[in-house]
Amino acid sequence: MRERFRTTRWTRHLVYRAEFTRTTWKLRVGLVAVLVVVPWLTSGCWTVAIARSLTCEAGHAPSDAILVENFESSYLAYERAAQLRREGLAARVLVQTMTEPDGQEPSEVTLGRLEVMARIARVGAIEIIPTRPREPITLNAVRDMQHFLERERIRSLIVVMPILRSERSALVYAATLGRSGITVWCEPVQGSVDANNWTRSWHGIQDVLEQWVKLQYYRLYVLPFAQHPQEPEA
Repeated sequence: MRERFRTTRWTRHLVYRAEFTRTTWKLRVGLVAVLVVVPWLTSGCWTVAIARSLTCEAGHAPSDAILVENFESSYLAYERAAQLRREGLAARVLVQTMTEPDGQEPSEVTLGRLEVMARIARVGAIEIIPTRPREPITLNAVRDMQHFLERERIRSLIVVMPILRSERSALVYAATLGRSGITVWCEPVQGSVDANNWTRSWHGIQDVLEQWVKLQYYRLYVLPFAQHPQEPEA
């Protein structure tokens, strides 16, 4: 007994005995089934929640102007702007559009496309607000729009925008125009892809995932850390 004890003490510096517990194939298959089946059965809830997290809280009131956001050109936005104007919510309709990368004005093709959509939607007279394509695009574009709004003494605004990017835009407007005392109302426009059908096509999935990633980028990085002092207007 003593010899065995000595051998055990000496060998413990070189080898040791351990017990391992491993899962069975039945448990592994069961876990995989749960991870697949549960999301599938509850997809009607969480897919809608993801899409709704991209949508701002809609609302409007009589304002100084209606702004058609044109980062993602949509004819439906012009139709909605025309409807709001006919309802008497604002007399002026502004349209935001990007300038050329190496120029100060939008191209003639871009302006022509905007005018055609406005004419077909029967918006009436529109005013163009050129914004420069500088990263981060939405933040710097809204800063450019702020110069125009302050110069025109516009203190309240209804912004018409695509529904899946509306929450990101609303956050940027609140952090810029809102802080300067301009009241901004969010008016999201329903497109072909919405909270209830975005998982039915690859285009819808791509659109929602892209907008979700961009929303987190603005929420977690751009607005907390990348808001540099505004440049003086040229």
